Amino acid sequence: MRQARADEYAEFAAARAGHLYRSACLLTAGDTHLAEDLVQETFGRLYARWGRVSRVDNPAGYAQTVLTRTFLAHQRRRSSRERATDVFPDLPGAVDGDAPLRLTLLAALARLPAKDRAVIVLRYWEDRSIEQTADVLNVSSAAVRTRCVRALGRLRELLGEDLAEYSRP
Repeated sequence: MRQARADEYAEFAAARAGHLYRSACLLTAGDTHLAEDLVQETFGRLYARWGRVSRVDNPAGYAQTVLTRTFLAHQRRRSSRERATDVFPDLPGAVDGDAPLRLTLLAALARLPAKDRAVIVLRYWEDRSIEQTADVLNVSSAAVRTRCVRALGRLRELLGEDLAEYSRP
């Protein structure tokens, strides 16, 4: 029975790794090394509780919740905000023509506070409802709506009103 659970976990981890990594890249605003660390820590936490996690209705959603909370915990305890480089590597699976837009969006996301960034990623990348986002972040629905409005407003300020120069013809 123990081997069956380990196989089930390995299959789950292989299937979700890419999606969790892409979400982590967005949460970290393109810091791929930190994104890898967050995904690895998430999978470690899931493995330790796999007996319970495998029985929940949506293990993939649970994994995303663990990733987001791991990111927020990391942001709270991080003593230094230094970055080794300000050049963002290409994200896997991205279309070549949208590189300037991707880099601009990642730079703008990096300037948002961690919780605002998490709300944007959960609501618009993960396509979660306000209630689901509130549950992941352990806040009220009203707090999610407020953060969404403020974060989108801040992104508009950072990106300017006209993004046409970045759009593909």
